[in-house]
Amino acid sequence: MKSLKCAAYSDGLKIIEVESTFSRGLPGFSIVGLAGASIKESAERVKAALLALNFSFPAQKITINLSPSDLPKSGSHFDLAIALLIALQKSPNLDKIFVFGELGLDGSIKSTANLFSILLFLSTSVSRAKVLVPHEIAQKASMIPNLEIYGVSNLKEAINFFQDDEFASSCVFKNSHPLFQNVIDINGESYVPNQNFELDFSDVLGQSRAKRACLIAAVGMHNIIFEGSPGCGKSMCAKRLVYILPPQSLSEILNTAAYRSLSLQDSEFSALRVFRAPHHTSTKSSIFGGGSSVAKIGEAALANAGVLFFDEFVHFPKQIIESLREPLEDHKIHISRVNSKITYDTKFLFAAALNPCPCGNLLSQELNCRCSENEIKNYKSRLSEPILDRMDLYVQMEEVSKDDRSDITSKQMSDLVLKAFKFQKMRGQAELNGKLSDADIAKFCLCDDVAKEILNTAVSRYHLSQRAIKKVLKVARSIADLEQSKLIQKAHILEALSFRARS
Repeated sequence: MKSLKCAAYSDGLKIIEVESTFSRGLPGFSIVGLAGASIKESAERVKAALLALNFSFPAQKITINLSPSDLPKSGSHFDLAIALLIALQKSPNLDKIFVFGELGLDGSIKSTANLFSILLFLSTSVSRAKVLVPHEIAQKASMIPNLEIYGVSNLKEAINFFQDDEFASSCVFKNSHPLFQNVIDINGESYVPNQNFELDFSDVLGQSRAKRACLIAAVGMHNIIFEGSPGCGKSMCAKRLVYILPPQSLSEILNTAAYRSLSLQDSEFSALRVFRAPHHTSTKSSIFGGGSSVAKIGEAALANAGVLFFDEFVHFPKQIIESLREPLEDHKIHISRVNSKITYDTKFLFAAALNPCPCGNLLSQELNCRCSENEIKNYKSRLSEPILDRMDLYVQMEEVSKDDRSDITSKQMSDLVLKAFKFQKMRGQAELNGKLSDADIAKFCLCDDVAKEILNTAVSRYHLSQRAIKKVLKVARSIADLEQSKLIQKAHILEALSFRARS
């Protein structure tokens, strides 16, 4: 029995062992191992491709098994591995190499729609994997770190690859993406800093408190909600957040590109974290995934490691708002159907913007609010306490004034965030402050005695929930990181409490 490696993606990346055996019996060719229709059809493509090379099929029963056999599989990218196992039946050994490619009837090797996403997920799962791919995708695939890419154009070249070491060495593709050549090393890990400030906080006039909140939110990837009159700069602040976030690790960049490729979008690598802003008329399946296919990825997962922005927050359907609870709390989203389930990471910074009332003039000192008390109450009630409790920072925007001036740029804010990010990493912290687990909070969010007293007083006075207490500690930790303080102090706790939403 001989085998080659392949992979499939349905409810996550699965490493597939493609095995072959030739046994005595009536000549035949069968593929087993819960192979889908697209794989069953590969038998005819493999036969035609091998016959195009004048290959003589042995008078034996050929069985191809896709292991593990209890996992449903689909995709035409298994063609090449199946054909090679038949053509190389007499080879003493086959290297443990991943093989991908769809066969044409003339023996040509083609790429498939989801092959690049499979390679991206493979790079995050297997260290320095050797991969044989179609020549047409080899150049692009070679830009993926952690993979050793070889490219061939047809089945004859693929066979020679395993029989001729000199030819195999000529098939290697080495192409480093420029993005990964400008990395910074922090505590032994490589990160890619963003140098793109297309949208700049210098465009936001005034709003010093909102900018301060944005800076704190960026340091720890904290959830933030902006409330204010129309035109005061809520959306401007939210859209500029992504430009000042901490630098991405290589795995975050690869994972973001892989998620984008699953939605058939451009999967180019970028130092700028992703920004997703679905409209309030979006369906639940478009935001959280699922729907007609369990593997369909939604906006919440596409925003992983970036920003998910809900403008006009209260106008989103109640069902969508309440469904945010799981991804905001667990940083994962689980999509289940009868025969399958899938989990996506959702470690995003959630930002939301809303008016204080239906007409928007409730906080204005110049304009009169036209809303009745009942209308304002109904408007506010669209956001439940559990959702508001999951917001780390609540910002009430200042009213626009003719004297407003620009006081800080995105570059300056990004430098402050990077300094705080390094401070976090140097103390051995794996996650950003906003995504810390309970164990990490106890380890990293240490307060001095005065800060503890202030927090205890706030718990009694404002009736803070356990979740709210943890949120305050995590925000205070980010404020302390901006000042390079090892312990959370009184001023840090007080500022964190000032950003809590009031009932």
